[in-house]
Amino acid sequence: MLYIIGLGLNEKGISLQGLEAIKKCKKIYLDNYTVNFPYSEKILEKNIKKKIISANREIIESDKLIKEAKKENVALLVYGSPLTATTHITLIQEAEKNKIKYEIIYNASIFDAIAETGLQIYKFGKITSMPKWQKNFSPKSFIEVVKQNLEIDSHSLILIDIGLDLKNALEELEESAKEYNLKIDKIAICSRLGTKDSKIFYKEIDKLKNLEIKKPYCIIIPSKLHFMEKEVLEKF
Repeated sequence: MLYIIGLGLNEKGISLQGLEAIKKCKKIYLDNYTVNFPYSEKILEKNIKKKIISANREIIESDKLIKEAKKENVALLVYGSPLTATTHITLIQEAEKNKIKYEIIYNASIFDAIAETGLQIYKFGKITSMPKWQKNFSPKSFIEVVKQNLEIDSHSLILIDIGLDLKNALEELEESAKEYNLKIDKIAICSRLGTKDSKIFYKEIDKLKNLEIKKPYCIIIPSKLHFMEKEVLEKF
């Protein structure tokens, strides 16, 4: 059997249901390539009382977990909620094709935690991701999504590439917005939401460039604000 288990946002976030499933498993894999964890694998091992196998993209996208789940109980631990990455949906499809039983154990994710900004969840539009630009490759498609959201008065959540620091992310944002003739005023930076190190900042881009924050973090570009949203957001 294959268990895909959400870890929540901090080292104590795993649910009782998740812990019960882990007890049944012979092998415990950890998806470690989609996010910067705010805690170490050793801390997680201590909390779940089992040895963890780090799983990179190559392992998760191969048939390794499916083959093993045919013979024994296997768990894949995922930061936040388990089905936010399309890779994990593919795993479920493969399990179904191979007639392998599976169970999805949900948990809190960044999509829940951003409500702490005061922005109303139902007013968010499409979610987008900002990749780390390479020497000869600087995709700006994420800003198209932001533009579409702003046109319908919706807020934009931008998920940040695992290897992208804040200063470079803000430079990418400014350059992309300029190319699309998009004026961006204040933005929100959310760092390690759901942990004891949780931080939220709401300022103009220029005032955030020297900000030192811990990963993981995300960027929110607010659209038209309701007075209650404005009241909470301005506190940050």
